[in-house]
Amino acid sequence: MEKVPMTVRGEQKLRSELDVLLKRRPLISQAIAEARELGDLKENAEYHAAREEQGICEAQIRDIEYKLSVAQIIDVTTMPNTGKVIFGTTITLLDLDTDKEVTYCIVGDDEADIKQNLISVNSPIARGLIGKMEGDEVAISTPGGQKEFEILEVQYI
Repeated sequence: MEKVPMTVRGEQKLRSELDVLLKRRPLISQAIAEARELGDLKENAEYHAAREEQGICEAQIRDIEYKLSVAQIIDVTTMPNTGKVIFGTTITLLDLDTDKEVTYCIVGDDEADIKQNLISVNSPIARGLIGKMEGDEVAISTPGGQKEFEILEVQYI
């Protein structure tokens, strides 16, 4: 089974989602029991809705448990800051075409959220940055065309 990289924050987020789902389990079971008492199950909308909710909840629990079982948790805060871009680092870049600064954190696929500047380790930008050093200029092929960046800062936070 291949391990999937995940940050400590990503693991914590998944574990808290799992806790919420596990706490919902008995409530859903109770709703099913109450709906059963209402009579004929063929025409009992409350029963069918509760059963559907149970199925969705159980699928989410299995999905999260699987993700956690294949996760390789990487904590960059325990590593010496060498200025090298690796998984989990936060990188401040200067877009050489627009002179705008942007900061990204390289995370696992499930954690990626571009609105929060969390980019997947498998994204073109992350793949182009991994292994580079603070101060390097990098040309990266993106779906929007060739982009050139200067790595201003690499943080192990």
